[in-house]
Amino acid sequence: MINVQETAKQILALLPGVDCGGYGGCGYPACQACAQAIAEGAPVNQCPACDSEAVAAIAELMGTEPLPAYDKVAFLRCAEGAASKGRLAELKSCREATDYGFLPGECQWGCVGRGDCTARCKFDAMSIDGDLIKIDKEKCTGCQACITSCPQEIITMISREATNLIPCASKDDEENTLVICGHGCIGCGDCEEVCPQEAVQVIDNCAVIDYEKCVGCAACTVNCQKKIIIDEFHDLTVLKREVALVRCVGGAKVSGKLKALGLSDCAEAEKLDLTAAGACSYSCSGLGNCTRVCRYDAISVDSGVALVDEGKCVGCGDCMRACPRDMILMVPYEGVKQMACRSMAPLEERLKACDVGCIGCGDCADNCPNGAISLVAGNPVIDSELCENCGVCTYVCSRNLIVERNVPEYTYIQTDALKLDELHETDERKL
Repeated sequence: MINVQETAKQILALLPGVDCGGYGGCGYPACQACAQAIAEGAPVNQCPACDSEAVAAIAELMGTEPLPAYDKVAFLRCAEGAASKGRLAELKSCREATDYGFLPGECQWGCVGRGDCTARCKFDAMSIDGDLIKIDKEKCTGCQACITSCPQEIITMISREATNLIPCASKDDEENTLVICGHGCIGCGDCEEVCPQEAVQVIDNCAVIDYEKCVGCAACTVNCQKKIIIDEFHDLTVLKREVALVRCVGGAKVSGKLKALGLSDCAEAEKLDLTAAGACSYSCSGLGNCTRVCRYDAISVDSGVALVDEGKCVGCGDCMRACPRDMILMVPYEGVKQMACRSMAPLEERLKACDVGCIGCGDCADNCPNGAISLVAGNPVIDSELCENCGVCTYVCSRNLIVERNVPEYTYIQTDALKLDELHETDERKL
């Protein structure tokens, strides 16, 4: 028969040694009380902050079989800045900030960044970076003390081994989320539909991963429309279905004229009659609305026109949505041909405004052996499903406007993930 008091002292020495102030997941007000409870027969893994070695040692003291350690870490379901965008920065606590309230255009579901959780954490695993909380996975013991400190209820416990993460808790609809936060889940359900383990579920317009089912495959990452799923194992710049294409080569140099007028926003430029100014009314304004929303530094303005770095682009579509001129198109992540001009102006007007744009001659459409190219108002449209990359259109284009994007071939991970998607679509068709 064990000496309860002596055993409690020995168990206390095996606990992390930092009281969670009664806020931890053990359910006791202090480590002493937790150790006493274990000595009196509570589960040997009662303290969630104990690692597997400590749990095994406690089990040996108690003369029982070891139980699995509670091997989880805290995860913040928010990837953007504070929900109040700094407006509440002078307030002292998260509770005070949330009670103060949010304005239209502010995410009411995200982190307010006042640091109540960092003050609660006794293991130095949480810090404030700007207006967002950062969690050090290596330092986090999984004690759970931070969870109840968050009035937004966006800190949750996940498996330490988890590699797929969805840093969002927004319950807003797609339209509002797209306006408020570039990192927000729009609740489209694409991740849920393709998950082979049924580990992803959209709850209140936001995707949530069940880590008891998740096997860490790439299916959800590849198929996420917004590319907000963090994948710590796979390369997000490779796992993509589409990349952005700017349908302009910049010959009109509209941006210089717009900047001379004092404009800095593409939406304002869209209100002007560019034709009257001798500029192409279909060209990129080059004022950078797309660059300001890109989270991956994949698009920049060079010589008055937006350019996409296809190696960095992940196909999230934020730039496309930010462009008021419909200049950006999401195209398949394959080597198919694409037309880098969208002008539908009369030929005379095109020649006057731009010396490098498409002249609508139709040579590409007339010579395509697969009928993959058609002219719409004098502008070639390429059907990527029919295009076989034969190169005939590139050869006959007198202005070298039909380009092939140089992208790496699909990795085996990408291929497997897309096969899962195709199998799901096949099953739906059978139904």
